[in-house]
Amino acid sequence: MIKNSGFSLLEVLVALVVLSIGLLGLAALQITGLKNNQSAYYRTSATVMAYDMADRMRLNRTVAQSGGYNLAIADNAPGGTSLADTDRIDWLNNIAAALPVGDGAIGLTTVGTKQIVSITIQWDDSRGNSGNAAQSFVMSTEL
Repeated sequence: MIKNSGFSLLEVLVALVVLSIGLLGLAALQITGLKNNQSAYYRTSATVMAYDMADRMRLNRTVAQSGGYNLAIADNAPGGTSLADTDRIDWLNNIAAALPVGDGAIGLTTVGTKQIVSITIQWDDSRGNSGNAAQSFVMSTEL
């Protein structure tokens, strides 16, 4: 009687197929994690930049309360040399440098006796959100 020992070629091939499917799944998981990490980084950057502008406006409160910081999406950077103009220029440059196709807006509204500023930052996050390109972060605070 012949005694068989060891693995047959078929068993080795099946084991390689199972292993390769597992490694492909692990690679897909790694890629998804990297994309989500990049998207979270963009959102964190937008949050920091929105709070930066709110702090700048609080330092120059009288101009901010009169609407001197108002800015719409797709507006060009202001050309003046006042503190509000340089704050907005720096802020827009920071957004453009940190976020892909980044832009920002600032709006001031009065609610009763309170003045509420809304700071919006938009960017293209198509890489991290599976084709959903337009992402925005909106922060509202009282001056």
